[in-house]
Amino acid sequence: MRLLLVEDDLALQENLRQHLLDANYTLDIASDGEEGLFQGREYPYDAAIIDVGLPKLDGIALIARLREEGIDYPILILTARDNWQDKVEGLDAGADDYLTKPFHPEELVARLKALIRRAAGKSSPVIQNGPYSLNTSSHEIKFGDQDVSLSGSEYKLFEYFMLHIGEVKSKSILIEHIYDQDFDLDSNVIEVFIRRLRKKLDPNGQYGLIETLRGQGYRLKPLDNS
Repeated sequence: MRLLLVEDDLALQENLRQHLLDANYTLDIASDGEEGLFQGREYPYDAAIIDVGLPKLDGIALIARLREEGIDYPILILTARDNWQDKVEGLDAGADDYLTKPFHPEELVARLKALIRRAAGKSSPVIQNGPYSLNTSSHEIKFGDQDVSLSGSEYKLFEYFMLHIGEVKSKSILIEHIYDQDFDLDSNVIEVFIRRLRKKLDPNGQYGLIETLRGQGYRLKPLDNS
């Protein structure tokens, strides 16, 4: 999952950066509202974290501009402890949730996971597709009762597929949601990870789990959960 963090407090920015990377997110960072607006328009994020008190363009105005332009990924705002007006204005501008400073980074990560799940139409942290299950909280993957071990990059790709079961995703979309903005879009790394996922998750091709649609991209096949 790819996130945008717009925060001008460099100490908090670095603290959140480390926690979000540790939680297996890909992260782009902006230190003011104007840069946040540029990045927020430019890239297809899965969620954004926006501080209310930003230089150049404040967080409320930034959120309103993004929503006016039809950008609908979830937004979590960061507000000062006693400023309830910021919370109300942020939610009215189009934010989906808020956190009051100071907060525990673990709570921020948990709220982000919930926002991303809800945006994908998933209410539970456990996503099921046939015999496969993925827990977005613990990052556990199971095939029936058997644990499946994936690398960090393999997990990112499979989680994205599980949040979008049955949807066709092009190579460029997969790269944009999983890797940072400096990644080489012409790289064949997606093909490599698709092969690895097929080998680890469906080695005999019994389920045809990840389908290739020539000229379009890839699709995680919907399987019967009964």
